[in-house]
Amino acid sequence: MTEDARVDEDLLTIGAFASRARLSAKALRLYDRLGLLPPAHVDEVSGYRYYRAEQIERARLVALLRRLDMPLARIADVVEAPGPDAAALLAAYWADAEARFASQRALAEHLRGRLSGRSSAMYEKFVVETAEVPERVVLTERRHLLAPELPVWIPGSLGRLEEGAREAGGVTGPPFVVYHSEVSMESDGPAEACVPVTDETAARAWAQARGRAAGATVRVEPARTVAYVRITKAQVTHPRILTAFEAVENWIGERGLSVDGPCREIYFADWDAAGPEDAVCDVAFPVK
Repeated sequence: MTEDARVDEDLLTIGAFASRARLSAKALRLYDRLGLLPPAHVDEVSGYRYYRAEQIERARLVALLRRLDMPLARIADVVEAPGPDAAALLAAYWADAEARFASQRALAEHLRGRLSGRSSAMYEKFVVETAEVPERVVLTERRHLLAPELPVWIPGSLGRLEEGAREAGGVTGPPFVVYHSEVSMESDGPAEACVPVTDETAARAWAQARGRAAGATVRVEPARTVAYVRITKAQVTHPRILTAFEAVENWIGERGLSVDGPCREIYFADWDAAGPEDAVCDVAFPVK
């Protein structure tokens, strides 16, 4: 029996099935290997794969999901789920994809501005100011993490630290996040969440007793002069926040100053209550 012949009237050779499903035999072999679309029968002697006609719909669904650039592991979840659940899984994937595309589109616009020499115009919308920040005792958590992890880690970490600060006499200033090295898709920092506290002794006791699992520590943040811009909740999103950081760096360079420590984001507003155009954060560099 040749590979192009039917085994019986219910089974199709891989060639016939590929033609009807509008897929290549190579794709079908890949889907079989990944467990997405195993053949109905494999000849023990020849190794030929055979499929049933009712598998065509699943084969086409897998192919269409691949055209959405859905990872094969997520495709497996979709094709195994009942209809409403499969639709919900697809909707969740596409919502994530649209958010990613929006971020990439904004990054492309940011890079076009830099490459075309429009950076100065991009920076002009930011008003850079300076402030004197006194020495403070801070309760901190430091973590190596990539940029996609920041939106979850920052509020979680600051929430834990603020709880500890309340048990250590209270919070004495806005919380902030220090970037000791670049945090991006490839670089994992570290980043350090910081909350100023009133009572250093009580803060150290809390960190030792209850903050140990999260790696909470206490340190003294020295007095600094910072150059900063105030940004809205919408501008905190990546990559718009990159332009804010670059605006401050550009301002520092134009005035002959130098950076005197790692950059930081200082959060002074209720994030959940703030609207997209409400000011929520200062992007700052220590300077000298």
